[in-house]
Amino acid sequence: MSVSSLNRHFRAVTAMSSLQYQKQLRLQKARIQLIAASHDVAAIGHAVGYDSPSQFSREYRRMFGAPPGQDAARLQTAVIVQE
Repeated sequence: MSVSSLNRHFRAVTAMSSLQYQKQLRLQKARIQLIAASHDVAAIGHAVGYDSPSQFSREYRRMFGAPPGQDAARLQTAVIVQE
């Protein structure tokens, strides 16, 4: 299978490019790590594959609607309230 054919099939199944899919997986993994333990946001960004903390924060905000620190605090509070 050619690269272009693989990319076309991938997009047909996932409705996104392979790069977008990889980015989404990285950001979801970062969100889980932020909720599980309140580590340094930059360290978590680096752990999931981002070299630049500002790029990580910008892409995280674009996907989840809030900066990583604020989103993690909101989600941690929501988990505590439900328990």
